[in-house]
Amino acid sequence: QVRLVESGGGLVQPGGSLRLSCAASGSIFSVYVMGWYRQAPGKQRELIATINSGGSTNYADSVKGRFTISRDNAKNTVYLQMNSLKPEDTAVYYCNKKAYRLAQTYDYWGQGTQVTVSS
Repeated sequence: QVRLVESGGGLVQPGGSLRLSCAASGSIFSVYVMGWYRQAPGKQRELIATINSGGSTNYADSVKGRFTISRDNAKNTVYLQMNSLKPEDTAVYYCNKKAYRLAQTYDYWGQGTQVTVSS
């Protein structure tokens, strides 16, 4: 079992920055993808950034160039650095881990953290 705990959300003005953290505990997987999703009111949850066990990253077009996903393996933590925030970035942000072992896929979610971008 894996537990994911997000932190770092809050209220920020347009143009500001926030850094979200996702601390993972529990079972260890050598092959995985960590991702950040977000869900705005009345909208579907969308994938915005991923980092895999090899360190490769991918971003949604909506955040490319503004957001950076990274990880600290020693702390079992994944980060999302968000710069140049816009009101449309307002959403609940969720951490996700997809892990793979012996042809099985395991899907874990954090509880979410609210990010509000407003003046």
